[in-house]
Amino acid sequence: MALIGSLNSGISALRNFARGLEVIGNNIANVNSTAFKGARTKYTDSFSQFLRQPSTSPADGNGSNAPAAQVGLGVQIAGVQTSFLQGGLTTTGQSTDLAISGAGFFQVQDARSGRTYATRAGDFRTDDRGYLTTNDGYRLQGLTGGYVSYDATVVNGQLTFTQAITPASAVGDMQVDLNPTFANGRLTNNTGGAYTDQEIYEQAPRMVSFAFNPNGDLNVRFTNGDEFVAGRVLVMDFRDPTALVREGANLFTGFEAAGVIGSADMTVADNTPGSYGLGEIRGGTLELSNVDLTEEFANMITTQRSFQAGSRIITVSDDILQEVVNLKR
Repeated sequence: MALIGSLNSGISALRNFARGLEVIGNNIANVNSTAFKGARTKYTDSFSQFLRQPSTSPADGNGSNAPAAQVGLGVQIAGVQTSFLQGGLTTTGQSTDLAISGAGFFQVQDARSGRTYATRAGDFRTDDRGYLTTNDGYRLQGLTGGYVSYDATVVNGQLTFTQAITPASAVGDMQVDLNPTFANGRLTNNTGGAYTDQEIYEQAPRMVSFAFNPNGDLNVRFTNGDEFVAGRVLVMDFRDPTALVREGANLFTGFEAAGVIGSADMTVADNTPGSYGLGEIRGGTLELSNVDLTEEFANMITTQRSFQAGSRIITVSDDILQEVVNLKR
């Protein structure tokens, strides 16, 4: 019976608008999630049944064409598209907090499995080994390996530390535990016995602070005023970020489907912040969620009313079917 089609349309409306409400609810729930990217539901019509096939005009010129007659069978979800618009930036003053102003994603890696993820959330921390990691322990990737060595000597009766810088040279896990010690070979005793290793260790320069430049450089400062660049945060970007797959915890995978711009292996030439259209790094700053509560509540009202209209289709169809059943009485 034809009325069954209207019932199916109403059911499709309930099913798909309920999914739309789930998307809106998730957006609102993550309004305070760091660098969260909201999503929107895209709807499209379902397939239609033919009441009459179209026909073309006769070749002899007598007669006219006839249009198709179709009845739609409801609505379906065409996709749930993530919006990667820039979220607002807020200053935290925390050295390990990073934000990207512009295009790009941080790359983090699970040290155990070797699996890599992209993220916009820069609320990093330093773990017990000095690595910059996410809250789940995934390590931030970048140019690393730079360090300072100090040679302790006696000059005019004074203990003197001579600096030697080894620049960053490899892409890997970003680390900020850069204090020179005898154990790591970055502190040597050439005082000829005038000072013990313990005395040199106690007086050796110590890292007191670090900060990130807009191009991602990690600047480290020591107690004696020495500074050097220990590494550089590298970022990546995609041709179609909407094809990325959410993995939770603000992480994304699906690099191949999204189309990596430059190199997925993170090179200085292709992945330096502020170059080739990539955004700049803002140290001591976090990106906020890009969810607009005003817009989400407006969408919620629209979707709720659409859901109610779909339920009304089912109610009216049921009333008419009841009338048909009552014809026998």
